[in-house]
Amino acid sequence: MISTRSPKISTGAIQPAEDVRQMFDAIAGRYDLLNHILSAGIDRLWWRRTARTLRHLLNRPGAVILDLCCGTGDMTVALLKYRPSTPSTAPLLAVDFSHNMLMLGDHKFIHSNVIRIEADALHLPLPDSSTDLISSAFGFRNLSDYEAGLAELFRVLRPGGEIAILDCNKPSGLIGAVYNVYMNQLMPRIGAMLSNRAAYAYLPASVERFPRPPRMLELIHNAGFRDGSWTSYTFGVAGLYRATKPGSIS
Repeated sequence: MISTRSPKISTGAIQPAEDVRQMFDAIAGRYDLLNHILSAGIDRLWWRRTARTLRHLLNRPGAVILDLCCGTGDMTVALLKYRPSTPSTAPLLAVDFSHNMLMLGDHKFIHSNVIRIEADALHLPLPDSSTDLISSAFGFRNLSDYEAGLAELFRVLRPGGEIAILDCNKPSGLIGAVYNVYMNQLMPRIGAMLSNRAAYAYLPASVERFPRPPRMLELIHNAGFRDGSWTSYTFGVAGLYRATKPGSIS
């Protein structure tokens, strides 16, 4: 059953995890629709592009793939396209802390090799060095502690494994000015008409809070990863962070 609770969300500071969880539970029913409307459908291209970039790992039947903050599973579905259809292929792990998001995405995984896990990204119920690839699409910026989140990814990733964090970015220049008008004025109004005003005021604030690429790459490096990179998508309004845990993948 989809929650209709009003999330206790303020746009001025880092939000407690439970408040963010309640917010996503509350907007789950219209989450996919609003994502597609607010991005003019470009979000689908971003997921597909990211999955293509990761196919060298996705194509390995034995690779353990974790899609973190999976929401209703659109990134998970994009990743599945490149997973082998063999009995020996490891299940793809789809993790989110919003129960309603996971339930709404359930129909997307019918007859698919996916295990859904309801869990906090900062406290994953997985052993050390147990995954080969961790992806996260538009969810990592909602964590209350980015350093702790990266440390947890480092913990569960095997040596030689990779992280791939697809998320929003605040561009500079003219594109940035147009982006600011859209994110801070138009998006909350559209969200209020179709879903929840508080949630779609929070989302632009979460982008504002999220580190810009130089700082995010610094955090990734400080967490112990190597070969960190950021690839700009669509004039810099989104982008893909990639990095590798030192060591050799088995």
